[in-house]
Parts: sequence; structure tokens; C-alpha cells
Amino acid sequence: MDEIQSRFVSLLQPKGIVLSERQLEQFELYYNILTDWNERMNLTGITEREQVYVKHFYDSLSVSFFVAMDKVERLADIGSGAGFPGIPLKIVFPYLQLTIVDSLNKRIQFLKHLCDALELTNVRCIHGRAEEIARQEEHRDRYSLVTARAVARLAVLNELCLPFAAPGGTFAAMKGSEVQEELAEAGYSLKELKGEWMDTHRFQLPLEDSLRHMVLIRKTAPTPGKYPRKPGMLLKSPLVKSSL
Repeated sequence: MDEIQSRFVSLLQPKGIVLSERQLEQFELYYNILTDWNERMNLTGITEREQVYVKHFYDSLSVSFFVAMDKVERLADIGSGAGFPGIPLKIVFPYLQLTIVDSLNKRIQFLKHLCDALELTNVRCIHGRAEEIARQEEHRDRYSLVTARAVARLAVLNELCLPFAAPGGTFAAMKGSEVQEELAEAGYSLKELKGEWMDTHRFQLPLEDSLRHMVLIRKTAPTPGKYPRKPGMLLKSPLVKSSL
């Protein structure tokens, strides 16, 4: 274990996460595969090793600081990109049944290769639009936890992600800067999509102190049949009162 991994381990221990040698090997292999593939396709703008460990791996695991992972069986990670936060969570909590949905087939091929290399089981990497996958019976209202680490505004993310969550399940929206305006704007979408805001956790990433927010939303009932709408509609006409 070198200095960067040692710091990673010490940052996680106060959060109740103790990594095994095998898990540390998996994170290091993840880093190597990520940077190797990143030379051929655009997966991340962050490639410096310590930055990857903090801004990608630690940040992904921050979901578990605020969600009781021992209560989570099925996790859907929507728009996962290079596998964040789903793959780091799967490494630390290997019992998770993980489904990753991404619209770009190149990224799905990377994720399949990554999962094979890391010897992860019970992971499905699905190429498709979340708006369409969420209409399939095997995915609709099925997941105890849904995650998204995306730049879309919350009113849009709610329509992309809440249809996957089971009633009583949680949607964890991982956001960067201030979210109060987005939360206020998202009130109508929550009402329409049977979601209920539970909490917003504000925290800072270690070492560089960049601001993060974890917005937790509870699914209160099955998603109404008209949602999600067709691809393209969500961004063109998000579920805010002024757009209807």
C-alpha cells in the first residue's frame, strides 16, 4: 500500500469502511484500466492518480455515508459514464445487485471490460436511454436505491431516475454546487413522479475541500404510466410548472 492508497484508507475508516487487500487491488486496477481506456475514448477529464481516488472513488462512496447500504439489495446507476458511483459501491459492498444504464455503447463496452477484469458478479451493463429502459417491466419500480452523478438539473434527473426506484426506495442525486434553486424548481416533478424530498447533505471532498451535495428522495408510490416521457422531451420541457 503506497501513500495515496494509505490516505484513501484513512479517509474511509471514520466512515465505517474498512478495505481489504483485494478491494484495494480492485481500486488500483480500476484506476489503471480507466486511464488506459481514457487515452482512446473520453471517459474522464481527471486522470491524476490521487485526484481519481478522491474525486471519483471517494466521491462515489460518499453515497454510503448517507444511505444505509445494508438495507440496499438492488442498485440502479443511471448515466454511469465511467462507472461512478456504481462500480466503487459494488467493490465495497459486493453483495449489491448492480444495474448500470448508459446511452453510449462505447462506455458500456468499457464497463463490461472493467467488470470482467475486476471479477465483479451480479452486474448488468445496459446500453440504452433511461427513458426507454425505465418502461421495461424488469426495471420499473424495482430498485431499492437509484443513483445519478450527473449535471442535469434535478427536475430532469427525477424523471430519468425515479421510475426505476421501488416504492419505499431511495433516489440519491449527487450534485456539486448549491442546490436550493434546483430543489425549489423540482417540487412539481416530485409531486408528479411520486417522490418526496427527504434530506440534503452538504459536505466537502477531502484534500481540496470542493463542495458536494447529496439529495435524498424517497419514492412514495409506483410511477404514473405517462412517465418518463419520450427521449428529448425531458430537456425540452422539464417537469416544472412554467413548462406545462
